[in-house]
Amino acid sequence: MLPRKPTFEVTIWNVKLGGGNPIVIQSMTNTPTADVAATVAQIKELADAGSELVRITVDTEDSAKAIPEIVKQLHTLWCDVPIIGDFHFNGHILLEKYPDMAETLAKYRINPGNTWQDNNFKKFIALAVKYHKPVRIWINGWSLDKKLLDKNMEKNAKWNGVQLSRTKKPEPKTPREVFIDSLVQSCLLSIKKAQKYGLAKNMIVISIKSSDVQDVISATEKLSKKTDCPLHLWLTEAGGSTKWLVASAAALWILLQQGIGDTIRISLTPEPGKPRSLEVQACKYLLQSMGFRCFQPLITSCPGCGRTSSIAFQMLAKQVSDEVQKRMPERKKKYPATAGKPGCEKTKIAIMWCIVNGIGEASHADIGIFFPGNMENPGVPVYLDGKAYKVLHWDQIFEEFMEIIEQYFESKHSVLC
Repeated sequence: MLPRKPTFEVTIWNVKLGGGNPIVIQSMTNTPTADVAATVAQIKELADAGSELVRITVDTEDSAKAIPEIVKQLHTLWCDVPIIGDFHFNGHILLEKYPDMAETLAKYRINPGNTWQDNNFKKFIALAVKYHKPVRIWINGWSLDKKLLDKNMEKNAKWNGVQLSRTKKPEPKTPREVFIDSLVQSCLLSIKKAQKYGLAKNMIVISIKSSDVQDVISATEKLSKKTDCPLHLWLTEAGGSTKWLVASAAALWILLQQGIGDTIRISLTPEPGKPRSLEVQACKYLLQSMGFRCFQPLITSCPGCGRTSSIAFQMLAKQVSDEVQKRMPERKKKYPATAGKPGCEKTKIAIMWCIVNGIGEASHADIGIFFPGNMENPGVPVYLDGKAYKVLHWDQIFEEFMEIIEQYFESKHSVLC
């Protein structure tokens, strides 16, 4: 396990964030919050997929009025995921006008750059203190305090200090460096103000956001060295197609590798017909691939090459992956982790093709199978715990392989073992 940077623990209803607790996954709805049925359905989808915090937009009076009913309906569905209110511009007004909403939310999020004036930020923090709610303060590169940035740019352009005959003028920073420093400074100033206005330090979560991968990395690295508040990692406006996944993973991986980050979100521009929960699945894959958490058996599969003679292994890899994911809620209950014994989610499965890498990957996985390449023996060997187990044939191979997986779980992870 990679070392984690120590931070304060912040309690968000039933979720512990920071303080050495597991990295928390969160996501956000894209339904109109005033549409109670659609918002409840999407929150349930995200929570079922593994989102441990869900953020919703609170931008109008109708959305504020809907929140108590949303949470009430979630509870009837046995969905107790903490709901976070996402506020911009008018958060202090809505929180004051709708106390039921203010009380129902588990946490608030505020961007000081969108409160227009410091007095509004002060009112917002005062309401968070009143309702004893933690706050995430996030600084967005594209709504950064313009006065602060201009001041820092101007200061950088000048040489400060008394010029002596033998003193050389220091090299000025680049505009990007000033921009990064300003992001960090703005966040630290906001933390200081929030505490001045009465918000306890262990009620503050922070984040710096930009759509530029290098800016997010540089600013968050600097910020992490200057505070021990829990950090939320997220590349904002990550885009669609495969860009959102690649760019987000690049930014988050570098920070997580340094032990930075207590909660993550991977955002995407939705594609028609695609589930919102894809972003939750991406977070789970990232954390499990890096060894931070385990959610479901990790499947290794072959990319294929000129040696492959059919798409059978591709079909099996997809079928097994889909089926394993579908059955995980039931399997976690049936094969839970116990003291000194991992649950079934730590199982490694390899689905390979041909003799080049097939034997190695299959024999080093807990459960491995590899298909024959061109001109190889038509049998399909299966390995369990590094040892040859049996040879399957093409007919009903999915059903037979899934039965082997189930038997393996039963023998290794049953609470009766």
